[in-house]
Amino acid sequence: MLEDMRLFATIVEQTSLNKAAERLNLSQPALSRRLARLESELEVDLFRRIGKRLELTAAGQVTYEFALELRKFHGSFLQKLNTFKSSEAPLATIGASLTTLQTTLPDLITAITEKHPNLEIKAITGKSHEIATLVKERKVDFGIVASSVIDDPAITSLPLFDDHLILVLPKTHIILERTQLEMADLHGLPMILFAPGTWYRNLTDELFRFYNLKPDVRMEIDSFEAIIRLLSACRAGTLLPKSYLRQQVLEDNDLQLVRIRELEETNRTTSLIHGDPAWLAPSTRYLIEETTAYFARRENQQKG
Repeated sequence: MLEDMRLFATIVEQTSLNKAAERLNLSQPALSRRLARLESELEVDLFRRIGKRLELTAAGQVTYEFALELRKFHGSFLQKLNTFKSSEAPLATIGASLTTLQTTLPDLITAITEKHPNLEIKAITGKSHEIATLVKERKVDFGIVASSVIDDPAITSLPLFDDHLILVLPKTHIILERTQLEMADLHGLPMILFAPGTWYRNLTDELFRFYNLKPDVRMEIDSFEAIIRLLSACRAGTLLPKSYLRQQVLEDNDLQLVRIRELEETNRTTSLIHGDPAWLAPSTRYLIEETTAYFARRENQQKG
């Protein structure tokens, strides 16, 4: 009954058999047979077929309300059941893009483990589309990626915060003698860039092409920390996500942020992505709520 109610609720929420079948990773004929079997067992019609559109009957509405209650009680049951299981520390597996791993995950993990010291967190890295696949295959509990929308009906995307690129230079760089810098000043500028392959580097390259800029690229490195440490020694600049640039990092490396209007328009939304809510363990749902609340608090603090 539990599985049948889950399938039925998905059909209602997706508004069509085709969409529901795709979401459930079933064939449309197989899902139709499951629905017909459920209607036969309940001895009522749950839908009216209007062309390709499905419309709930009165009995279907009552059944859907029951399915929602069943989903709720099932989650509560699993949560209570967990207290009788192994006393080992709970494990959460988070998928993260390489950029997210360096900019966002360290502070998040620190905040969560301070609040839940017995929680063990495992991180798996990859490109955004790879993390999305891991989420769908339930190989990670949820993912954090630098993309606001994952165009896949099997994935839910929750925006966490907006980010943009910013120019970073050594405080002693001669170009800072100018009163105001513009995009054109990046042409020929010695720079250390992140290695190719991430959204962040792709966005950087798109900017250079759009403004017809050819900086003097001295190095390409896949570590923000290494880039930061090398800027003064190489007398070079870089473009980094604003989310990475803590004041202490700038002070420790004698660096300065340079405001350029066009760079502030390179907005990118970092989002949390997860699969079908019906399949999320109570502990995962709780951790997702903790994560979204953490970023909401951080955003309010920055505004304040």
